[in-house]
Amino acid sequence: MKLSGRKAIVTGAAQGIGNAIARKLYSEGCTLALLDINGPGAKKAAAEFDGCFGIRCDVSSVPDVSNAVKESVERLGGLDILVNNAGILDSSPIAEVTEALWDRIMAVNLKSVFFMVQQSLPFLKKSGHGRVVNISSVSGRMGGFEAGLGYSASKGGIITLTMGFARQLAPYGITVNAVCPGTTETAILKEFTPETVEKLCNLIPLHRLGKPEDVADAVSFLASDDASFITGLLMDVNGGMYMG
Repeated sequence: MKLSGRKAIVTGAAQGIGNAIARKLYSEGCTLALLDINGPGAKKAAAEFDGCFGIRCDVSSVPDVSNAVKESVERLGGLDILVNNAGILDSSPIAEVTEALWDRIMAVNLKSVFFMVQQSLPFLKKSGHGRVVNISSVSGRMGGFEAGLGYSASKGGIITLTMGFARQLAPYGITVNAVCPGTTETAILKEFTPETVEKLCNLIPLHRLGKPEDVADAVSFLASDDASFITGLLMDVNGGMYMG
């Protein structure tokens, strides 16, 4: 197992892509803290993995982030891998975006990534093989097709943070990379109409939606020693939806 003995935090891990990532990392030998605003969901998901646990965490709240990271490290006995997956999708037209909605998207999707890394950094420095993997989006790469601009901007911000963190944390031996999924089969697609989902699928050269496991496989690779000389990478997992 590539990640035997490694200790990881995954945010937004109660369902969807985050849960698939947790399953993949566990299958590769990780012990995990599953963070989610849905505390019962996080604990239920973690109950399937021996030695793992769930913690309720609102990633838009810095005090919540700080407390969750500290509890995770105490219970895990250290930290090697941080996966910033938690996020919300919004497809509101420009004219319908309120200040409150914009601020909420930025707090959950972008602010959370910065402060999760900040609060995890002292522990990742001690790891010897620290890894940060951020989940961005095809929308962050090129503005999106159907996603709202607030969502696209937040995911573009994650890309900028990824590259900045990669440079600044390299002296500590910590790699920082991002996975940029295209349209993926998760509950978040309820934000779109069936017609819109079909339209998006038709934009994918491989003619299928992504699966959470596709993203999980990419995260597992970037978290492993196989990717020890890769940092600042934007890994597109989108079936050819965007090539750049």
